[in-house]
Amino acid sequence: MEMSPKQIVHELNRYIIGQDEAKKAVAVALRNRYRRSQLSPELMEEVTPKNIIMKGPTGVGKTEIARRLAKLVKAPFIKVEATKYTEVGYVGRDVESMVKDLAECSMRLVKEEKMAEVSYKATALAERRIAKVLAEMKKDERGDYSKEIFENNIVEDIHIGKYDNTVIEIEVKDNPKPLEMSANGGAIDLGSVFDRMNGGGKKKKRKLTVKEAKNLLIAEEAERLIDDDDVTEEAIRRAENDGIIFIDEIDKIAGKGNTNGADVSREGVQRDILPIVEGCTVMTKYGPIKTDYILFIAAGAFHVAGVEDLIPELQGRFPVIVELQSLSKEDFVKILTTPENAITTQYAALLAVDNVDLSFTPDAIERIAEIAEETNMTAEDIGARRLHTIMEHLLEEISFEAGGGDYPVIPVRVDEKYVNDHLSSLINDRDLKKYVL
Repeated sequence: MEMSPKQIVHELNRYIIGQDEAKKAVAVALRNRYRRSQLSPELMEEVTPKNIIMKGPTGVGKTEIARRLAKLVKAPFIKVEATKYTEVGYVGRDVESMVKDLAECSMRLVKEEKMAEVSYKATALAERRIAKVLAEMKKDERGDYSKEIFENNIVEDIHIGKYDNTVIEIEVKDNPKPLEMSANGGAIDLGSVFDRMNGGGKKKKRKLTVKEAKNLLIAEEAERLIDDDDVTEEAIRRAENDGIIFIDEIDKIAGKGNTNGADVSREGVQRDILPIVEGCTVMTKYGPIKTDYILFIAAGAFHVAGVEDLIPELQGRFPVIVELQSLSKEDFVKILTTPENAITTQYAALLAVDNVDLSFTPDAIERIAEIAEETNMTAEDIGARRLHTIMEHLLEEISFEAGGGDYPVIPVRVDEKYVNDHLSSLINDRDLKKYVL
């Protein structure tokens, strides 16, 4: 990972509007990981990540910043809700499960990469297996060809998709549902244990199209070509050094000194999270994972509780605190038009399936942004999620009428008048709220 913080922010700007302070903080945290990897082993042990707390209303981009950041560097990433955990001794999930989930994510990531590396060879082996089955089915058509040449010709035809819809009966690996049991804080996958005892698993015959069989056999051959021990070792290394755990709703477990009713285990959950964030070793089914160098990003609205209501020890483990701002009209305009996956682009693509050519005029975009900003100010501030509510109201009639026949392409132009006409009930409801005490 050799991207500078400026380059990281530039990449995040493609998907997330505004929130420059938060983007800078995560960009620096990510760059520091690369800097740490260039240090001597002795000094590397001493440098730990500077964890971040993002403070701001819902829907302003907290989760999206962390998710896009992880995608950018192909790092193992999980998002967890602090409210899902309970103090040790209560019924519910214990905090160590977040590290186990990260290990699973890392394992899946590394396995996909390793399988992609051997996909060319796996494809060739899968096509050869299918060719043998087809050659047996078509032995009457072989003529003067030798068995080898006949199979080679079939392989070529399989490769170009000539037999994609041909149904064949082929032997594939039987993948029963995994059975798991816990042991000493870890987990044993009984399915994989029995699999190894059976010498690689049972086989079963299935009737599939060549296209379906090819996909199954490519995965099967790729699994055989990769070394499981290498995958596990790399997955643990990556989870420990590159892993990102995003703890959402952390403000909901704040509330120092409250020991009544539902608050009884809040401080307990904070104390249980503390050793994970400080650095400890968690047993997973892939082996022990040290949490010392995992980057933790916590987030919350902090409407009721403040960051200072978290226990001091936990506050100390999150030295970087960034505040995300509520979205303005200008931000909404950019959200509707700038990102590659802009909401207007998404709706246009969805309705194009039913031959509706949807377009928005600049004055319509301005009006939608204005309504979104005012509604967030008068009702609950739900950030960019407000746009989904507005767009669903706005395009409900078009979405309902479209489809159900082979119609020519119908152009639909959404302008300011269209927005006002179709969102009148939403606007009137918003105006009335001004006078409710």
